[in-house]
Amino acid sequence: LKDSLRPIKVHAMRTFRGLWTSVSTWMLKLFNDDVRAIIQWILSSRIITKIVEELESVLKYFGVKPPYPDEEHVGLCIIATACTLFSYYIFFGNRHQKRRRKLMAELREARKRVQLLEEKLVEAEVLGDDAVNGRQVRIWMDGAFDMMHYGHMNAFRQGRALGTYLVVGVNSDESITECKGPPVMNDEERILAVEGCKFVDEIVKNVPYVMNSEYIASIIKKYKIDYIVHGDDSCVVDGKDVYETAKALGKYRTIPRTEGVSTTDIVGRMLLHSREHHTRYGSKKSLPRLVSGKNNYKKQDDGQFHVRSQFLTTSRMLRLFSAGVKAPPAGAKVIYVDGAWDMFHSGHVSIIKKARSFGDYLIAGVHGDDLVNKNRGLNMPIMNLNERVLSVLGCKYVDDVLIDAPPKVTREMVASLNLCAVVEGTINDNSCWDSHLEDNSTSEDEGDGVREKMNGKSNRRNRSNSCYAVPRSMGLYHKVESSSNLTVQEIMMRIQKHQEAFEKKFAKKKKAEEDYYQERYNLSVK
Repeated sequence: LKDSLRPIKVHAMRTFRGLWTSVSTWMLKLFNDDVRAIIQWILSSRIITKIVEELESVLKYFGVKPPYPDEEHVGLCIIATACTLFSYYIFFGNRHQKRRRKLMAELREARKRVQLLEEKLVEAEVLGDDAVNGRQVRIWMDGAFDMMHYGHMNAFRQGRALGTYLVVGVNSDESITECKGPPVMNDEERILAVEGCKFVDEIVKNVPYVMNSEYIASIIKKYKIDYIVHGDDSCVVDGKDVYETAKALGKYRTIPRTEGVSTTDIVGRMLLHSREHHTRYGSKKSLPRLVSGKNNYKKQDDGQFHVRSQFLTTSRMLRLFSAGVKAPPAGAKVIYVDGAWDMFHSGHVSIIKKARSFGDYLIAGVHGDDLVNKNRGLNMPIMNLNERVLSVLGCKYVDDVLIDAPPKVTREMVASLNLCAVVEGTINDNSCWDSHLEDNSTSEDEGDGVREKMNGKSNRRNRSNSCYAVPRSMGLYHKVESSSNLTVQEIMMRIQKHQEAFEKKFAKKKKAEEDYYQERYNLSVK
């Protein structure tokens, strides 16, 4: 059977080959006829003809003798160029694209590594070299830290950078009152403020304002202190160096003070009755003057008043305070709490701590100067935006800061920041300041200025309803009970209650600061 089928198979194969040859020949002829027709149409087009004419005129101009290229030559040249480019793209272009994609991926990874190394570099600068080596070096700093501000926080940062673990002693109310008069903040408020700083590891309460040699020796032994750190300004009481014992033991180190800010400067701002105290120059419409009517600011040649002791915010300072700030991890529950955070105090620390308990990552929004002044009026805010941002960045419960935060939380903002909760405290400076305006609505000192602010007080009272309308509707809004009644207004009232004493202290401290800068830079403060 197999042998009988062999001739049939051979005949079928020959028939198929013949049929395929005939069909392929016919298709090739048809294709060639179509291709020839297309090529002929292209070569006889006006564009090719124009190119040939221009090329011929150029060759004649340069003295080239005939024959000149005709339409067929130009067409072949164009086709050859197009085929070359197409072939290059097919065989090499895709390879270059893959290489570019690979290089872009490597570049992204390199940027991540650089960012990680920069973060480690900043952390090393903040924590000190010993933190990298794994050896614990314990640092001691002490003080009153009354009306604690970012200058104190920066001192803590610098002190901790000399070691790995910072122990801060907070002077008691009794010892402060005995040595230099009553502090503005009480023990609890000052301790909470210091405890909330991210550069502080441990708190020691009721430390005497003046430490004798026995006390210094006891804290060195009890807390295993390697170095006692203080600012580079002298600390002499009754003609005796307070840190003489630490110096004799070789355990004393100094750090430079944060220039442009001090408790004295901030008290001066609160005694100052203008809106321009946080700018370098005041305006002619609102000249800086003390509430008492005494003007301690000198008039410049241009007729404006120069407000001295201004803090200069640098990107390096912001970077140092931002050490450890990272993007929220995947799946993190992000909380948002906003405010002016003016005179960042223990009340702010407590509400931020409570807000932090709602999730894993807290973003604090800091409102701009114009918005704060619009809401509160008078000389608010006491501290400018940059100063308030540094203060909030120094808080251990804050993971990131939204600078110049908008007054209202919108849906776009919720989506962009991936917010899961928006928190507000029951005590805020806006409502307290409204009450202050009401109580002083007939004040002769303010007159029409206060009445103008009074016209908008109802709008400010509805701030919570309007600014948090979106998170309310989305079920993200939470109002928590504030554990502290401390506000900026309360701080100002405490200072105004003893205004005369603070003015004398302000003048004395101001003179001491001017002497410090003159000695350090050999410059006189004009």
